[in-house]
Amino acid sequence: MACGYLVLEDGTAYKGELFGSEADAFGEVVFSTGMDGYQESLTDPSFRGQILVTTYPLVGDYGTVDEFDQSSAVHTRGLVVREYCRNPSAMYKGDTLDSYMKRHGIPGISGIDTRDLVIKLRTKGTVRGAIVGDVDVEEAIKKVRSMPLPSDGNLVAEVSCKSVQYYNDGKGCKVGVLDCGTKSGIIRDMRARFDVVQFPYDTPADVIVESGVKGVLVTNGPGDPSHPAIGKTVVKAISDLSSQMPLYGICYGSQVIARALGATTYKMKFGHRGCNQPVKYEGRVYITSQNHGYAVDEASLDGTGFVADQINVNDGTVEGVCHKNLPIFTSQYHPEASPGPTDTAFLFDKFAKMIKEAKQ
Repeated sequence: MACGYLVLEDGTAYKGELFGSEADAFGEVVFSTGMDGYQESLTDPSFRGQILVTTYPLVGDYGTVDEFDQSSAVHTRGLVVREYCRNPSAMYKGDTLDSYMKRHGIPGISGIDTRDLVIKLRTKGTVRGAIVGDVDVEEAIKKVRSMPLPSDGNLVAEVSCKSVQYYNDGKGCKVGVLDCGTKSGIIRDMRARFDVVQFPYDTPADVIVESGVKGVLVTNGPGDPSHPAIGKTVVKAISDLSSQMPLYGICYGSQVIARALGATTYKMKFGHRGCNQPVKYEGRVYITSQNHGYAVDEASLDGTGFVADQINVNDGTVEGVCHKNLPIFTSQYHPEASPGPTDTAFLFDKFAKMIKEAKQ
């Protein structure tokens, strides 16, 4: 295997073995604590612009299978692992992780002390980094330091659908999905309950209303919810829709819904990514699947009509809000899982009930 490096903007360089595509990769370095779900994470649009580090030491042992994809592309810019499995189990009859990443043009690096790396990220926070070949390390570090943050761009525009998509499954109730970078698991669980109309992220509110949908789910997505392009599109549409129909936001959708009614968001030190985040909701703790680097500022909810009704047990951050007067609620985590626990899938049913009650 070819030698390569993971270099960070603070000057750290980890030497390892390259796999996957032979291309270099630059992005924000983040970590996920899930024990599985690497393929779902690679194809999750919320990881757009990021280099993913897996804390679980062995990756690729069950291979890759098309049905695990959460979108039609790999959105991470690179993958960092302690060890990747070259000969996966035949149970799923899947491809190797190496071949999968080559096919999608994404590089990986193994043999990295991921424990040391994650401690660094938890201590210093998310940093810029690069996976590079056997090159001048100092020059690579300089290039990383001059690299703009991925979130400086409008990442949502890169991953949202480009035209309206219709899914008529004979459910008898038409509901919209405002696509900020949705996972296929969300579309799957919505289609199980509704006839779905999937809108590009920049669809104006009047177009959504004229479509005849009875409610709108705002999806997950990458980047900064305070980006000016998002304020002019997604946030504006939500603000206009908030008094007209029920709304539910997942992950990024939670943040932009909060912003649409006057709250603020902030970038977390190292975010929540993994299948094992505990959330307290209505007197019970649920284990949830999460992937986000931003959060709603609880102090900013005063005067918005929102209350924080879900809290992360580990760090006290807001995991969901609900409106005191309007049929609007959110979850910062992913009730559809993919990967992870499905303990909170009932939130889709809660949304369905809210829509039914609003129609009466």
